[in-house]
Amino acid sequence: MSLPGAEPLEACRAEAYQGFLELIARAKDSGDLREDFTSRDLVLLLMANAGVLSATGEDAPDAWRRPVAWMIQSFKAPARGPLPDPPEDAALYQAMRRASLGPTSTETGKGH
Repeated sequence: MSLPGAEPLEACRAEAYQGFLELIARAKDSGDLREDFTSRDLVLLLMANAGVLSATGEDAPDAWRRPVAWMIQSFKAPARGPLPDPPEDAALYQAMRRASLGPTSTETGKGH
């Protein structure tokens, strides 16, 4: 997600994203990550993990470890089958914005 009004945060976001791209490329080059994994997949996984963290909070603070292990193992090479197409960048961006506004947001006219 871009943060154009907050230049220091935008610089950190851009640096982190470049790091994600490098991590994905290195994992593919080593043969450990399936070839069809994209940066959009990583964004989706981070969003999913954020939901787990939010839901488990202080009650089960280490619960995130299990779904993250599932995710890591499921994306190992060789691929066991094709994946559905990832969402388009614009749709993913809108989903990230909506998630950052919280569950009661009706910014897009769609209540939760």
